[in-house]
Amino acid sequence: MTKIVLASNNQGKLKELQETLADLKLELISQSEFDFPEAVEDGLSFVENAIIKARHAAQQTGLPALADDSGLEVDALNGEPGIYSARYAGTNLSRDENDAANNRLLLEKLKDIPAAERTARFQCVIAFMRSANDPMPLICQGSWEGTILFEEKGKFGFGYDSVFYVPSHACASAELAPAIKNTLSHRFQAIQELLQRWPL
Repeated sequence: MTKIVLASNNQGKLKELQETLADLKLELISQSEFDFPEAVEDGLSFVENAIIKARHAAQQTGLPALADDSGLEVDALNGEPGIYSARYAGTNLSRDENDAANNRLLLEKLKDIPAAERTARFQCVIAFMRSANDPMPLICQGSWEGTILFEEKGKFGFGYDSVFYVPSHACASAELAPAIKNTLSHRFQAIQELLQRWPL
């Protein structure tokens, strides 16, 4: 069984990916099981940051590495918050406080934007590197189209789920049961591409 390090300390993400990739006969291990600092995400795109994280994890562990980078793009804000989605309102907050602050800032910036112009999408890029020096990382991408609501709705999910309206289901992402969201989301789409293109 091939061991692969997941370039994330997020246990929820680890569990989701372990379940999704269960048929691939690999052992996915969180980087939290190794003692090294997280990568400095100083890329200017989701692709660059995913590669930076995967390469860093591979360098530190000597194992193949899998990383994802994801976020929200809002057209009326020229793609903001984009790669800064997780830290849009700052960094010195707990996760729940951070989510709330990010959503408040986003809604404030969009307060004068009419419904028809609030188009947005979640983006996810997954990068797989066979080694730290892999010259051709496997890059998989998924996007999830929607619009931004005028107020938060729903109790499920995290991040921007409470302000992201899903037209196909006529509700906020945070109003979808997790099992349904996980068949629609940007990460699900990127993972499906990964499954189809898996190189091992």
